[in-house]
Amino acid sequence: MKPKNCLIFGGSGQIGRHLIRKLTKNNTRVTVVTRNIHQKSYIIKTQGNAGYINVVEANIYDEKKIRDLFSKAEICINLVGILFEKNKGNTFYNIHNLFPSLLSKLAKEYKLKNFIHLSALGINEATDSEYAKSKLDGEKSILENFNTSTILRPSVVYSVDDNFTTNFMTLLNRLPVFPLYYSGNTKFTPIHCSDLADIIYDVIDKNINSKIIECVGPEVISFKEIIERLLILINKKRLLLPMPLPIALFTAKMFELFPNPILTQDQLRLLKYDNVLSGKYKNNSEIGTPSKKYFNHEVKKYAYMWREGGQFSTEKYLNK
Repeated sequence: MKPKNCLIFGGSGQIGRHLIRKLTKNNTRVTVVTRNIHQKSYIIKTQGNAGYINVVEANIYDEKKIRDLFSKAEICINLVGILFEKNKGNTFYNIHNLFPSLLSKLAKEYKLKNFIHLSALGINEATDSEYAKSKLDGEKSILENFNTSTILRPSVVYSVDDNFTTNFMTLLNRLPVFPLYYSGNTKFTPIHCSDLADIIYDVIDKNINSKIIECVGPEVISFKEIIERLLILINKKRLLLPMPLPIALFTAKMFELFPNPILTQDQLRLLKYDNVLSGKYKNNSEIGTPSKKYFNHEVKKYAYMWREGGQFSTEKYLNK
């Protein structure tokens, strides 16, 4: 069978790497677009059959170069996204609306079989979040440009390469007291990277053109319970303290002074809202791809690195 040709933007991140492995194992050639080919090429090419992987350097604002890439593609997948705004170019509007709008227009112009876009779960409710607004506006632009696009809305995505469980385990190692925002009651349905990669693969393989699909893991877990589970996995005891909102907003504002803030005011606003199925759209189980990975079982595979004696343990950090 002739290999499919898939064009991927944002393929060097945790989701992209899992997806490249899945696609190349299943007779799909991938062209992965990156901003820095010298830094990312080796990482990307070691994720699967190198003969099936082509790495191309392009800036997301270089429309001519991006347009040229569409001429040989059958499917385009956009995994590009940001959690906070870094500079004038990397704004929520540019990354979540303007760029996917361009890709969806090109997908229609070049008659691609599908355009798959990664959005986020819970954005309908979070009307006071700039992140959520930009994601919603991006979805609207995509469906106006190419109405057979598939938009995936995952809950929080985790793996050994994430900025979620790993960041929290690092903080839990170093802080004697851990703050709970909104008393830790916000609910999540964490989905493992490999489960999300399976969903994307099935959308391609089964020619699914559902406009919006919500993607969740098999468990609903509160923020407090996530922290409690991580503490057990790294064998630590910490005081979990509900933080009043004014203090939380002040600390988030302080964090924003750093280049890679662990919390922003906008993220704090997002934490007000549960990150679970809305019931308004199809979900991954309904398209025949239920998530198989359970949070504790998967995180346990790498949590040992934050336990006593591990490479990220408090003791190792203090003795450097």
